Amino acid sequence: MTISHSPLTTHHLPSSTYRLQLNRDFPFSAARRVLPYLKRLGVTDVYLSPIWASAPGSGHGYDVTDHSVVNPELGGLKGLHKLSAAARELGLGVIVDFVPNHMGIQGGHNPYWEDVLKHGQASRYAHFFDIAWKPLRRALEGKVLLPVLGDQYGRVLERGELKVELHGNEFFVCYWERKLPLSPRSLALLLGGILDGLPPRVNDLARAELASIARSVQNLPRSTDENLSDEDRLSRAQEADVIARRLGGLMETSKPICTAITSALQGINTDPVRLDALIAEQNYRLAYWKVAAEEINYRRFFDINDLAALRMEDPRVFEWAHATLFQLLKDGVVQGVRLDHTDGLYDPAGYFRALQDGAAKALDQSPETSQQPPLYVVAEKILEPGEQLPEDWAVHGTTGYDFLAQLNGVFVEGAHEDELSGIYRRFTGDKDTYPAHLYRGKMLIERVSLPGEVNVLAEQLVTLAENDRHARDFTLSALRHAIREVIASFPVYRTYIRENGEREPGDDAKIARAITDAKRHNRREGNPLDPSVFDFLHTVLTLNADDEATRERYARFAMKFQQLTGPVTAKGAEDTAFYRYARLLSLNEVGSDPAHFGTPVKEFHALARERAEKWPHAMLAGSTHDTKRGDDTRARINVLSEIPQTWAAFLSQWSALFRELQTRTPDGTIPSQMDIYTLLQNALGAFPLSGDLTDFPDRLCAYLLKAAREAKLSTSWAAPDSDYEAALEGFTRALLTHEAFMGGLRELHNRISPYGAQNSLSAALVRLTAPGVPDTYQGSEGWNQSLVDPDNRRPVDYASRGRILTRLELGLDLALAQQFLNRYENGAVKTLVTWAALQARQTHPDLFQHGTYQPIEAGKYLLAFSRQWERQTVITVAPRLTLSLTKEKTPWACGEVWGNRTLTLPGPGTYQNVLTGEVVRARTTKIPLAKVLEHFPLALLLKV
Repeated sequence: MTISHSPLTTHHLPSSTYRLQLNRDFPFSAARRVLPYLKRLGVTDVYLSPIWASAPGSGHGYDVTDHSVVNPELGGLKGLHKLSAAARELGLGVIVDFVPNHMGIQGGHNPYWEDVLKHGQASRYAHFFDIAWKPLRRALEGKVLLPVLGDQYGRVLERGELKVELHGNEFFVCYWERKLPLSPRSLALLLGGILDGLPPRVNDLARAELASIARSVQNLPRSTDENLSDEDRLSRAQEADVIARRLGGLMETSKPICTAITSALQGINTDPVRLDALIAEQNYRLAYWKVAAEEINYRRFFDINDLAALRMEDPRVFEWAHATLFQLLKDGVVQGVRLDHTDGLYDPAGYFRALQDGAAKALDQSPETSQQPPLYVVAEKILEPGEQLPEDWAVHGTTGYDFLAQLNGVFVEGAHEDELSGIYRRFTGDKDTYPAHLYRGKMLIERVSLPGEVNVLAEQLVTLAENDRHARDFTLSALRHAIREVIASFPVYRTYIRENGEREPGDDAKIARAITDAKRHNRREGNPLDPSVFDFLHTVLTLNADDEATRERYARFAMKFQQLTGPVTAKGAEDTAFYRYARLLSLNEVGSDPAHFGTPVKEFHALARERAEKWPHAMLAGSTHDTKRGDDTRARINVLSEIPQTWAAFLSQWSALFRELQTRTPDGTIPSQMDIYTLLQNALGAFPLSGDLTDFPDRLCAYLLKAAREAKLSTSWAAPDSDYEAALEGFTRALLTHEAFMGGLRELHNRISPYGAQNSLSAALVRLTAPGVPDTYQGSEGWNQSLVDPDNRRPVDYASRGRILTRLELGLDLALAQQFLNRYENGAVKTLVTWAALQARQTHPDLFQHGTYQPIEAGKYLLAFSRQWERQTVITVAPRLTLSLTKEKTPWACGEVWGNRTLTLPGPGTYQNVLTGEVVRARTTKIPLAKVLEHFPLALLLKV
């Protein structure tokens, strides 16, 4: 499907969205109560976190357990319908987050996964999950490796922590609270012994029924039978259910048999040898969670064992997973979809087309004749600097991480990169570049977190090599090492080669670059591989084969390979390197490259203009549920790039105290200098503007613990070092209760805070007026000084936000704007900017949705542009680097600080600053900035 980006569309397109994080403490009913506030704020669509059934108590909803069920904890289908109806009454659309890549499988709450554990390959749902049923290790053939044990299997077994129990009519292998279903065929081991030992008093009918049940168990098709049809699988499951009901009924009517079964279970549970024999007959193998990563044989979401990847490329899985979504579209309950983690899909482009085709059918539309895809869809996709979103994807753009990175970089002073880098190196001792950290992070992930996935690829590559006379001598070890090196060197999250050989422009160049860089890394090793190993992998990944059959085999490998490069990059970068390299933490953000020190204004303009032309309905994000820091936390940290000498002096002033509070061990000091550097930046960025520090130490301690574990240098999630973590927390709490230090921290924060606030206000204004669909993450219409999740999912005080809107609705004028600015600490001024910009979007929808984008050159300290549609014109005036501009003589970029600088307008005329109500009359195209920004430090000028 080729997408036309013409503005003349008939289907629903949001103009602005507001993200709500749902959970059992904030269900559909709570969201419904917020809708009137969102309508008043000015958004057009409410954008909901995943609404599908998920693990009980989930705080985020991405551990979906059933795509066909609306989450009962949120209020179920009825609650969603009520929410949607209330939204329609207010004229709001509803966009939902959909998770196509994986499902939550923990705790026995996923009925489809439990069925696979019970029936193995014979399960009706075996095709749902990406399971390697024939791994290289023969002992795992036909089994799923389950890394659920807290210790080695033999120890767990001998301690009696594994038991077989009967619950209702079903038998389970129980490990503490986890109940794993027993394979129906394995009941033969249990029932056979019971039959032989039945006492004479058992009547013949009961004895015969038990014998009949035992024969039925033995007659069930084996789970490894590859010739089973879908009908056979259904019949097998139905027969197993009948067996369970018959056995349950027999136990109810025959006390001797009930006693015999209970006695048999007791005998097995007290005999490790017999229990082990029974467990060996299951369709899964239990394993210690810490050592299972290398042999795990189901694809996961990243390295999370409790999230199993779905085979969404299977039409049967796709149809099942989207049936409820399409019904919600048909019923008008939902108007758009945000897609999570699309890079994990086998064939993203094919998935997008299938989604739009299904939506067209549900909406009774013809996608072939539509100028746009029938469904508004944005895809979570991380674009590296310079990378382009494939233009033929049947989506409306990304979820906005690329925009977030570009905009955030505008407020970083690039001229001070070398100076700030030197300060960082001297304080932390880290002499490595970010690319070096990224390479090592990706290699670590491949070796420690995702070795099983690498092994599966290596085994497939060995098979391909055996059929090539030039490659058959390559060993499994060599091919595995080559795969690791190439993935660690991959310049983007993934390529998009398809089964038919189609690929995106530039994919071959990205593969070639990865091969070249991998060879370079390989040459530096003490025992490097022969370069021809990399050449063979290059041949496979580019599908360079002489015959069609070989090319098809290469394509299948390449598609699996590119499914792995994304998770390795995400884990190696966002969850490892981002926590090891702390030069300027505002740049360590999802969608950003910390090596890129800021965004030149000209570059931002070029990217915004390109978005206006190609992706005018892409989402524009400032904060999300996945960001490492809230937009306002980043905005304050960005100010450090303007004052490197002040920052260096602060570090020097308190270094003696840091050394005094550190714990010294034979392995070094705790916390590390890197930990301290990370702590200080986050403390500045998240320092509460309200001045209330009650929970500040707890929040920072939680952040530092997560950061240290993600860095995987001194502690980790897999192997936590309790002594290190205790010392890290002790240092943090001691520092944050040290009166003199806190006075110094407060002083520095008070000094940079207005300029951080200016960054925030300017960034919010740009996000709300640039080409695209601005999204406001819950609460970000006020200050969002959050840290990484779960800190960014704290409740929002909508009552106080509502009172601010009331004041604005009573009449926004310059006096009120200045009052809010003078009391900027309470966040009302950011709410003002958000409300005023959204109101302007509602009043002039075509202008903001379809207007052209024209950069306005206005010097170093301003980001300005105009949007024009027919006779309508609006100009965004957003100051940047204002600490440098004002030289700290005034907190705000107003009036005289602009000197004789001018703003070039698209044309003379009368303009109203909708942020203050002021009217500006321009007789020429040049107007003094001191006049435009005389009383308020940013402007949104609408031509009247």
